[in-house]
Amino acid sequence: MPDNNKELTLSAPLSGPVLTLANVPDAVFASGAMGDGIAIDPLNDTLYSPCAGVVIHVARSSHAVTVRADNGAEILLHLGLDTVELNGEGFAMLVKESDRVSLGQPLLRYDLDKVGQHCKSLVSLLILTNSADFQVRPITLKAVKVGEPLLHVIARNTVAANTEGAGGPEASGQVRVAHRGGLHARPAALIRQTAQGFNSQSELHFNGKSAPCNSLIGLMGLAIGEQDEVQVSCQGPEANAALQALLSALATALPDDHHAQAPVSTAPLKRPVEAGVLHGVCAAPGLVAGPLFRLNAMTLPTDAGNHDPAQQQQIFEAALNAVRSEIAATLAQAKKHKNADEEAIFAAHMALLEDPALLDAAQQFIAQGTAATHAWSQSIDAQCDMLQGTGSALLAERANDLRDLKQRVLRALLGEAWQYEVPAGAIVAALELTPSDLLQLSAQGVAGLCMAEGGATSHVAILARGKGLPCLVALGAELLDQPQGQAVVLDADGGRLELAPNAERLAEVQQAQTERQRRRESQQAKAHLPAETRNGVHIEVVANVASSSEAADAFANGADGVGLLRTEFLFVDRQTAPDVEEQRAAYQAVLDAMGEHSVIIRTIDVGGDKQLDYLPLPAEANPVLGLRGIRLAQARPEILDQQLRALLQVKPLHRCRILLPMVTEVDELLHIRQRVDQLCLEMGITQRPEIGVMIEVPAAALQAEQLAEHADFLSIGTNDLSQYTLAMDRDHAGLAARVDALHPALLRLIAMTCEGAAVHKRWVGVCGALASDPLATPVLIGLGVSELSVSPVQIGEIKDRVRQLHQAECQRLSRDLLKLSSAAAVRHACHQYWPLP
Repeated sequence: MPDNNKELTLSAPLSGPVLTLANVPDAVFASGAMGDGIAIDPLNDTLYSPCAGVVIHVARSSHAVTVRADNGAEILLHLGLDTVELNGEGFAMLVKESDRVSLGQPLLRYDLDKVGQHCKSLVSLLILTNSADFQVRPITLKAVKVGEPLLHVIARNTVAANTEGAGGPEASGQVRVAHRGGLHARPAALIRQTAQGFNSQSELHFNGKSAPCNSLIGLMGLAIGEQDEVQVSCQGPEANAALQALLSALATALPDDHHAQAPVSTAPLKRPVEAGVLHGVCAAPGLVAGPLFRLNAMTLPTDAGNHDPAQQQQIFEAALNAVRSEIAATLAQAKKHKNADEEAIFAAHMALLEDPALLDAAQQFIAQGTAATHAWSQSIDAQCDMLQGTGSALLAERANDLRDLKQRVLRALLGEAWQYEVPAGAIVAALELTPSDLLQLSAQGVAGLCMAEGGATSHVAILARGKGLPCLVALGAELLDQPQGQAVVLDADGGRLELAPNAERLAEVQQAQTERQRRRESQQAKAHLPAETRNGVHIEVVANVASSSEAADAFANGADGVGLLRTEFLFVDRQTAPDVEEQRAAYQAVLDAMGEHSVIIRTIDVGGDKQLDYLPLPAEANPVLGLRGIRLAQARPEILDQQLRALLQVKPLHRCRILLPMVTEVDELLHIRQRVDQLCLEMGITQRPEIGVMIEVPAAALQAEQLAEHADFLSIGTNDLSQYTLAMDRDHAGLAARVDALHPALLRLIAMTCEGAAVHKRWVGVCGALASDPLATPVLIGLGVSELSVSPVQIGEIKDRVRQLHQAECQRLSRDLLKLSSAAAVRHACHQYWPLP
């Protein structure tokens, strides 16, 4: 008889990255319907036994085998997803039913390439099929090698005994918090998610206070700032693993560029006194006029108490589920439209809805006979007061996310429609708007937003900038006393809300709006025409895109082609790399969307700070200077090989140009050219596509002439070139505003690139953010750039700008700019030489 009380450690049956079941791209396995367990994305071709035992089942198609361990635990080992459909093709079972197997004994072998190309995914499962009798506890969620400890299996009737007493091993450590702005909602959600991956109780300690890592509110309430030193303590079977994961998560900042856009000041130091004007802080720029429309906060009737707790709890759960569905729909839309800001904000909202500090407090109120509406309201208010009392302006702003959830859940509880009746063109005034409010108001066509409270770094401010809605915050309580419907002028750039503009001022603002709209319409009407300077020099104005839908938008907006297709969209947010056919179809869809125009496709640019779940890479002290771009392709050539095979299959091939990122020397280019030639020969392709090099490190700019000898074109990535040249991280909150690609040093590198390319008669494009800046258009043309790759919505604007210029004048004046002392001086001179409308 098996000894059911014996604890068992299972070893890794495969080598590769480890995934929780929730991350497995299969609904049945992910739901736990087949039992508890874990998954591995395999890098080897043999499945080994995770323990000693007896084979009790072998799948007919040889893709799965079940072993009963000596303590009675039954472990299903399932190689890949939907592999049953291969009918054994590519599999070789090495054992049969009733065989006794030892720990580490090979169970089956498979053809990695053959199976990988024909199944849904190679992600493989280790499932405890009799989970009712046993519990599994992960030992690690990092990449493993065959034979390394993977899971603890414990009989359920011994779980209580095993977790009594001291609670298991303890571990603690200290770390400086790297997250910009400290531990606010999004990084707190990351810490919570990290802690939940381990079987241990984890806490954060700071400034004499502590909070459990499973509580977003508790973590935010510690008021931990950027570079504050915190202590982490963990207790339980996985204390050491949890500690290391948490220390790493705290020390690694989230990729985030909001701070580059947000004004430094979050509140006016002193309000100027000016009759008929309220002064605030610009959260999103713009100048608009319209009727003021005030939104009032929701109010609840008095609660007499004595409600049935069970009934109220049921009502409360239904409301929470309804709001979860709403937020899930918002997240899906944000992901579909590649809106990273929206996605991050509402993912944090979803995590807050699971926060035990919030839910426990509400449930305690309900247990005391309080109505669900008031219980939820009181729970949120208490946490908001706590955040407001931390003394941190950033955390006080994050309380706005809690108020958003308060409002959403109350509406679900009260049955009120989730709609404001706001007229299009109105300027909305409120105490403080929430992210959900903003999305709805934007869809209803409001002209601008103003708030009595709020901050310029809030989530609402981020969304307003993304939607192009002028927004003022911190205007003061007087805003809420203004009569409904009065005409106002919102001058967000000047930080002013003009309450009593005269007819002349309203006409002036209206004229500016009309002129701006007329100019946009005129630009759009000519967007499909070529962009030629006044002396007849043609400039290609193409688009930066990340999908076929964005390519279609670019084509509709008049793009002359695609100047940069970022292929990372195919590789992220998944558990396995896309195969050749999936890549080919995606690239073909972009070519098809662009009519007869050419498409420049950049090979995968991940690594360093942009990690893939299925491509484990070592942690790097300076990821921006590490294994990324073409360097990753050298380390993992099979990734680039598959991508090149897919690119070489698109039709017509002459419309496809390949762009190589992060090239620093000629040999890297020659190596890829040679590999493309080999693949063309192997695939019977006689026409090789053009191959270009991204100029995004100073070394490439300095060697532009040598690179141009072997490249068909050069494309300057000004975003990375700026940060590498200026030694300033473009995501650094304190430095981002100074990372300006119009710095004279950058302009010298651009000039050098164009001169080097001209020696070999190669053309030069710019695909960085500088190409989308109309102030920079004459400078780039003057230095020798002949292609500008911009965001799709700016095609018409940049083409219009090109048509106003004379190339000879641009060349003469641009040379003078190289002698100036700063980016600010260059911008000032550009405004003088080539004023913007």
